[in-house]
Amino acid sequence: MKKIALLVCLAFCVQHSFAQDKWFTLYTDSVGLVKDANTVSDLFIADIKKLAPDLKFNPTTILHTTPYLIYYDEREKTANIPLWEQVLPELKGFTYKVAGSEEGGRQMFGLFFNGFYLPHELGHGIQHFLGKSGISGSFDNEYLANTISMLFWKKHGRQKELDSCYAYAKTMYATLPNPVPTGKTIEAYFTENYEAATRDPFVYGYMQFGQFIKIYEDKSLPDFDGFVGKYLSGQ
Repeated sequence: MKKIALLVCLAFCVQHSFAQDKWFTLYTDSVGLVKDANTVSDLFIADIKKLAPDLKFNPTTILHTTPYLIYYDEREKTANIPLWEQVLPELKGFTYKVAGSEEGGRQMFGLFFNGFYLPHELGHGIQHFLGKSGISGSFDNEYLANTISMLFWKKHGRQKELDSCYAYAKTMYATLPNPVPTGKTIEAYFTENYEAATRDPFVYGYMQFGQFIKIYEDKSLPDFDGFVGKYLSGQ
């Protein structure tokens, strides 16, 4: 029985590892995208349950391509992920422009929207589940979700992919105009204008990629378990 249990465990680990081999790349297969996304989601939920076993946190991840690209639906409790072939031409054009080429845009899309941002959206799910979400703190909510995602991927050994995301974030951030008016802090501006910002990828990208860079460079952050455990306990 012990030998059978060990084989089952090994088979699961191999399947789990294989399912994430393509993650952080651009998917053309919707079935494969959803399957791998749910593997990542299950891993994230399992990590949360280890920290808070009694927490009834069970969001689902679905394919639903919209102009928002990737987002968490608080009413449906779903993380909505995009497929490149279904993305609007003007949004593809945005990725080409900020990444410097069509190939760069496709790579960036894979790294962030079929990669980094899924745990970010599940982080929003935790915020909503705990009653800590809300438009009044949008900049801070985004920063928290980005931090959770960064620490999750570090925990699971995806530093190489984070390095690639960082390189693209630096390139894109340098090309994006600063939308924040003189005399206004970035935190205040994006909190006050959050809904409008989400409708302009150049404005919203300035905030998101700027946050990614700052969090990536922050050497004072604890590990995922320490950071999220403290958040879940209300500290």
